[in-house]
Amino acid sequence: MKTRLVVTVKGVILSCVLFLGTPLFAQENSDVIVMKNGDRFTGDIKGLSADVLYISIDSILGTSSVQWSKVAHLESKKLFVVKTEDGSVYTGSLNTTNTAGSRPMEITVADTSGKAAIESPKIVQMKATSAKFFQRFNGSINTGVIYSKGNESTQYSLGAEAEYPRERWGADAALNSTLSSSTGSTASTRNQFALDAYRLSRWNNWFYKGLGGGLQSSEQGIIRQATFSAGVGRFVKNTNRSRISLLAGFAGQSTAYQQEIPSQNLAFGLVAANLEFFRFDKTNGSVDAMLMPGISDPSRVKFNLNATYFIKFTGNLSWNITVYDNWDSKPPGGLSGSDYGSSSGLSWTFGNR
Repeated sequence: MKTRLVVTVKGVILSCVLFLGTPLFAQENSDVIVMKNGDRFTGDIKGLSADVLYISIDSILGTSSVQWSKVAHLESKKLFVVKTEDGSVYTGSLNTTNTAGSRPMEITVADTSGKAAIESPKIVQMKATSAKFFQRFNGSINTGVIYSKGNESTQYSLGAEAEYPRERWGADAALNSTLSSSTGSTASTRNQFALDAYRLSRWNNWFYKGLGGGLQSSEQGIIRQATFSAGVGRFVKNTNRSRISLLAGFAGQSTAYQQEIPSQNLAFGLVAANLEFFRFDKTNGSVDAMLMPGISDPSRVKFNLNATYFIKFTGNLSWNITVYDNWDSKPPGGLSGSDYGSSSGLSWTFGNR
């Protein structure tokens, strides 16, 4: 009964995200893109990532992509958050200035306070935003299901992510859920929720970040675990091919266990790393690693890893492979100190991704 209830709740959440993801992000297709070979497109610019410019065109189903280095001119009256290699951030509408000879294309970002001209190779990311609250969201949904009649085995995974980008700050929420059950055995479940928010500092490529999350893991005997942390980070590499950031700070964690084991409240140090890598319109991936050495209990160390790899099919559809690992050097009451696994399935992006 409990398993059915969990599946039903996840289904309701997924249905709500699908419902919200479609109409809220519709915008007028009035942006202009001109390629170096003379091709001209009128559509809706979604954004720039990994040297790929994503656009939506009325006559083409889904989102199309073009190589950024082959764009000769673009213009859009919509608002974009534009990030450069040195960590600078700009917000405004887009236009292209005339560039002579072999000089790279120069993008003008204009808002009410003025204009900024940026050479196109120095732009590592552009994200469409809006003055309207709901049109600022970007996100993705990942899912996979396996069923076997022989032992009535069922496995499923569900992941959802929503991002809210602004010029100097942003927030991100993610949900990951897995379930495995078969006849004659107890269902194994793992549910993880993460929420983080960051703000760029006045020093380029430095930022402040706060993180919160919850975890339920039947493998590790965790009924519920809440983690809150904060720290200072820096982008050590920031290009349109890859991004690497490091974060250091402190964390607090409260955990309720099964088997009548007393709850624990612990303080930790925090060292975290994030790696994102891209390949033109084909694949991209991310790796998040977090090491937490104990402060209230110096003999205890925890480590978390989440990695996802995407292979693009067409439009907004991709195939994803996800790997996770949670490790505790000193679990209480003889419980398992580790929980790891992998899943794969279809991914669908919405908003300006």
